[in-house]
Amino acid sequence: MVRILPMASTIRPSLSSLATTRFGGGISMVNSSKRFNSLHFASSVQSQSQHFGLKSCKLFKQEGNRKPSKTIVNMTQGSTATTQESALEWVKSDKRRMLHVVYRVGDLDRTIKFYTECLGMKLLRKRDIPEERYTNAFLGYGPEDSHFVIELTYNYGVDKYDIGSAFGHFGIAVDDVAKTVDLIKAKGGTVTREPGPVKGGKSIIAFVEDPDGYKFELIERGPTPEPLCQVMLRVGDLDRAITFYEKAFGMELLRRRDNPEYKYTIAMMGYGPEDKSAVLELTYNYGVTEYDKGNAYAQIAIGTDDVYKTAEAVKLFGGKITREPGPLPGISTKITACLDPDGWKTVFVDNIDFVKELE
Repeated sequence: MVRILPMASTIRPSLSSLATTRFGGGISMVNSSKRFNSLHFASSVQSQSQHFGLKSCKLFKQEGNRKPSKTIVNMTQGSTATTQESALEWVKSDKRRMLHVVYRVGDLDRTIKFYTECLGMKLLRKRDIPEERYTNAFLGYGPEDSHFVIELTYNYGVDKYDIGSAFGHFGIAVDDVAKTVDLIKAKGGTVTREPGPVKGGKSIIAFVEDPDGYKFELIERGPTPEPLCQVMLRVGDLDRAITFYEKAFGMELLRRRDNPEYKYTIAMMGYGPEDKSAVLELTYNYGVTEYDKGNAYAQIAIGTDDVYKTAEAVKLFGGKITREPGPLPGISTKITACLDPDGWKTVFVDNIDFVKELE
């Protein structure tokens, strides 16, 4: 079973699916006409320098003579480099934590029953939004203000989704993998990989599937404050992904392991050690550069002290902003949404706003 060590509460929020508006069977972004507009988000170096303390380049001499083009290019390149350096410094100092992971299920009550009875999670809260025809349920091993949790989304009338080939699995740390597998079997759960050492390693693991086909890796590990410990996503260029998550998201490369026998490499990225924090496991399969993402998995949410600076840093380091930073319509919670180079979506939420939202 899962054993949980106490975790000190931190003022770092969890994002609910308020980042998105659901229409019919899927989730679509908030209408662009409702986006928060601001001068903060001009794509020029001059606009970015407003947040990162740079002075705009002067391309003309005081007497009006144009500087040589080579000089202008050098000044622009230098300004951009300084902007990135300032952004990187801020990203590293920002208070960030993986808050929750969002995905869609076809039968909310069935999934809640499996997670609570088989995986030992607690139903933290549930909310129904009939006017938009969806229901959310939040589950995990501790309160949302201090633990990584799951946000399930049920869209009215949609009972099946395509998980695709890009999403991998979620990881759960347990004391005894074999006993947990026996419990899941007794409850009618599906075991896809019996307990045993991981390929190329010594850790004892097993794989099970929930009623919607999402895979969970059970990892034999001692007591931990964060049993919901991993989200595994597949990427087409591991070095590119590592660089992006280090610079744009401020994550640390915790470890990297190549397994040539089975033709894959993994990189563990996160904001703290694997035995105490939830981490992102990026997997590169030799020679595979593209995957089908399906329509089931949605996003990860991460807390930040400033969604405006976060959005600028994401753009500087190669990400795509899909929801400009600003408050959500009707409430004061500030968010921004982006895609990484592989198209994986992340939503950043203002820390203080989310704590207020939970109240």
